[in-house]
Amino acid sequence: MFPLIMFMFLAAFQLQSSECLAFACSEKSIFILAGQSNMAGRGGVAKGTWDGCVPRECRPDPRILRLNANLVWEEAREPLHAGIDTSNPCGVGPGMSFANLVLERDPCLGVIGLVPSAFGGTNITRWKRGSELYNRLLTRAYAALQDGGKIRTILWYQGESDSTDETRAKMYKMRLIEFFLDIRRDLASPALPIVQVALASDVGSYFEVVREAQLRTELPNVVCVDAMGLEFQRAPNPIKHTVSGRFMIYQIP
Repeated sequence: MFPLIMFMFLAAFQLQSSECLAFACSEKSIFILAGQSNMAGRGGVAKGTWDGCVPRECRPDPRILRLNANLVWEEAREPLHAGIDTSNPCGVGPGMSFANLVLERDPCLGVIGLVPSAFGGTNITRWKRGSELYNRLLTRAYAALQDGGKIRTILWYQGESDSTDETRAKMYKMRLIEFFLDIRRDLASPALPIVQVALASDVGSYFEVVREAQLRTELPNVVCVDAMGLEFQRAPNPIKHTVSGRFMIYQIP
């Protein structure tokens, strides 16, 4: 998982000019975390319980905040999606690793605001404009901006649920592009950088169709990070998870 987060970090910031990297220390830099369970975080979860283990790269830092379920900023700690992804117990996800690496690269970045908005087990139609999850994402994004700051990037990790159905898989690219364009429009940021992750698991029979759609999205300022190559372990169906080092990202169709 740590190499994946490093790639996400590099990809997100190669979308921005060197001038944009010199953010004022007083301005909050906001990152939206959206998608399904891999983004929400299932690392360290077994038999419905998180083991409480926080890897070093996911350590808290007073400069890293999260918008909690009550739309209030607080110091960010694992599990980031506690109270937000209520579909399953949450554990370690990619958000804290990402934020810590951002601060390592630019210590003068100032405060980072993470906006957890993912929800496990969701296919792309549940993120359609006007849906409950789409509206919740917008509500959380607007709330994050209330006391200042700027949304820098959306981190998006989703697709396993669409790989189990032929029709959904074939429609995935069109629906994904529509989602990206709609969210940019509603956030009044037509060039907002988006970093998405291409699936690495063959959970569904149409995994390759969804994966190809992710790799060929071809929108300006959208970068696709390929998770292929991460180690896999299998658990009883329908759960499958990727692992790297000592924690994991669950993938649930």
